[in-house]
Amino acid sequence: MPVLTGRIRCLASTQDVCGEGCVWHPEQNLVFWTDINRGLLHCYSLTSEAVETWSFDQPVTAVLLTTQDNLLALVLGGRIVLWDTTAHRETAVLFRLPGWPRVRCNDARVDPAGVLWFGTMENNVRADGTTAEVTAWEGALYSLASGGTVTQWRSGFGITNTIVWSPGGETMYFGDTLANCIYRGAFDSVRSRLEGGETFFAGFPRGLPDGSAIDAEGYLWNCRYGGSCIVRVAPNGSIDQIIETPVLNPTTCCFAAMDASTLLLFTSAGGVAAKDGAEGSLFSLETRMHGLLSTRLRL
Repeated sequence: MPVLTGRIRCLASTQDVCGEGCVWHPEQNLVFWTDINRGLLHCYSLTSEAVETWSFDQPVTAVLLTTQDNLLALVLGGRIVLWDTTAHRETAVLFRLPGWPRVRCNDARVDPAGVLWFGTMENNVRADGTTAEVTAWEGALYSLASGGTVTQWRSGFGITNTIVWSPGGETMYFGDTLANCIYRGAFDSVRSRLEGGETFFAGFPRGLPDGSAIDAEGYLWNCRYGGSCIVRVAPNGSIDQIIETPVLNPTTCCFAAMDASTLLLFTSAGGVAAKDGAEGSLFSLETRMHGLLSTRLRL
């Protein structure tokens, strides 16, 4: 059965060099996402269809909801901060990354217990905002608990990506873009502990694994950078469906709308010649699936 009910629709043509780090705010019906290379935070209203944008002094890689409605957690290249959505300013620094700017933060999500998990990689954003090739396997996977406790769980990644959990929280998925591999490990959602790890989905020939979302049936929706598609992967690692996209570089996705049946897709212009403003835009896909919404960071 097809998972989509209609065509993919462009919501906002923001021409992002690398659109990433998305989250839907259900109380405000707003979508937040970033353009890593330009150091931007975008906000799109699903009600008014208006876009607002704010600039930062570092790449902005991910946006996370918190237990305070007016505060977002922003993951930047070298720090993780709280950002006030009303005053439009940083209010606290939760973490500073050792090694910045040689390495930077990348994908980030909040686990079922409200703990922030994030990945790192060699910093590939040049001073002029262009993208450099990643050649060093310096990425790692971390968690940041309330109170500031940081734990490193894995190392040796090229580009740490795809951080999501199964509907019951018993499995954590995490990936390495350069290795063309998504892994999974047993997860203790009470103590926020990752145990073990095995290859879940690897070697798919269309593009490389970027960000992912998960639906209520436990299927992973993985965006394939350079592959023009999203792959819906079953819990057993088999391919359920391939969703074609109108862009070369889908980067990440998240579910939205009150019934969580809308998938929002974020993309990268990535040096590709734009066609009618499609590359680097925000898209929506109406699906037959119920998606899982983002967990809030516990403050």
